[in-house]
Amino acid sequence: MGYKLPMKTCILLAVHGAPPSDFPRQELAEYLGLHARAEHAAGPREPGIEDRHAALEAKIRAWPRTPSNDPFHAGSLRIAAELEKASGLPVVVGFNEFCGPSLGDALDRASAAFEKVVVVTPMLTSGGAHAQADIPAEIGRAQGRHPKTRYLYAWPFPAAEVGAFLAARVRAAVTEGG
Repeated sequence: MGYKLPMKTCILLAVHGAPPSDFPRQELAEYLGLHARAEHAAGPREPGIEDRHAALEAKIRAWPRTPSNDPFHAGSLRIAAELEKASGLPVVVGFNEFCGPSLGDALDRASAAFEKVVVVTPMLTSGGAHAQADIPAEIGRAQGRHPKTRYLYAWPFPAAEVGAFLAARVRAAVTEGG
């Protein structure tokens, strides 16, 4: 907000994403089934499956979002706004699944305007596939597309910091709840 581009550094908030509640249920079920088959395929994929999966993925990512049909999306944007305010840096949001822009698209957008992109995720627990494998892989692909951009992944979080954050929330709940 109020930044003149290009700036040197931005934050990319990498969040999971969720399907919107008003997306057609039959197409969501089909998408999830194709996604599972693609992830667990042991050999060549069946003809047409990749194209249908890609079409459904594009449709679900482009689906119009509102706070009522996708509170996760709205919550992610609120976190991004607070992160921007707290850090003083512009924040770009990218989604692993279900929402647009995809993490790859968001990395491309950030790379077009910034020299350094610091990627952070609200996924706090080490060992999760998205935070531990998918996000670093997407950053690696972006680095190949944008070799002049410097990417930093501000993850994993030290367990002590996560524990302190959660303890503060517990203290606040106890204080607020009497």
